[in-house]
Amino acid sequence: MRWPVIEDAQAIFEEYATDSEVTRYMTWTPHKDVKSVVDYLSNAIDRNKSGDAYSWALTTPRDNRVIGMLGARVGSFMTNIGYVLGRKHWGQGYMPEAVSWLTEWLLQQPDMFRVWAVCDTANVSSARTLEKSKFEREGLLRRWTIHPNCSLEPRDCYVYGRAR
Repeated sequence: MRWPVIEDAQAIFEEYATDSEVTRYMTWTPHKDVKSVVDYLSNAIDRNKSGDAYSWALTTPRDNRVIGMLGARVGSFMTNIGYVLGRKHWGQGYMPEAVSWLTEWLLQQPDMFRVWAVCDTANVSSARTLEKSKFEREGLLRRWTIHPNCSLEPRDCYVYGRAR
């Protein structure tokens, strides 16, 4: 994992940003052009610098090509995480490893006591990723978030957490 750079836009566009299956449970719609990915990356880089939120690019070891992203929205003592991975890389263990690394790193920070995430109740793969990363399902959040790629009404989500 590494910080994203603007030059990652084309890889992100090709790997997952346009894929309706990948974006099904995201809070954003598929990107229509590379410029929208550049805009996203500019914002992500600015947030990394400000410390309000962080984004990491998940890359392949052989060519450093971005295949996914992880994000962390930092609070005063807890952090909410999210992630996305290109479909051709699903089922290879990349995301549970990355989520585990990120969570361990966050929980080692002196004032960080909790890391949490939500996933749509129908998103079985995301739930499995969190469980493989030692998160515990803590509850059900009714009509919690809108996933515009599958519904324009708020959907139920599971909330997962890890604490130290």
